[in-house]
Amino acid sequence: MSNDGFQRLLGGPPGAVLARLAFMSVLVGAFLAVLGITPPDLFHAVRELFHRVFGFGFEALREAGRYFLYGAMIVVPIWLVLRILGR
Repeated sequence: MSNDGFQRLLGGPPGAVLARLAFMSVLVGAFLAVLGITPPDLFHAVRELFHRVFGFGFEALREAGRYFLYGAMIVVPIWLVLRILGR
């Protein structure tokens, strides 16, 4: 990759980008410290969020599957009888 392409990827010269990232990291770290949030707390909160989202998603799929089976217990036999009587 050429130097121009690398700088375009980073968003500027590597030294300047590194300095901006370091400065922003200090600001965000100070803000989180003021709020009393530690990196492990943040990690556990994000992990718990994903567990809840996937839990709700799979629970919704399970509920939809249950409705499908209940409906199929009625619809498929009726369809089969109508197909047999239609011939």
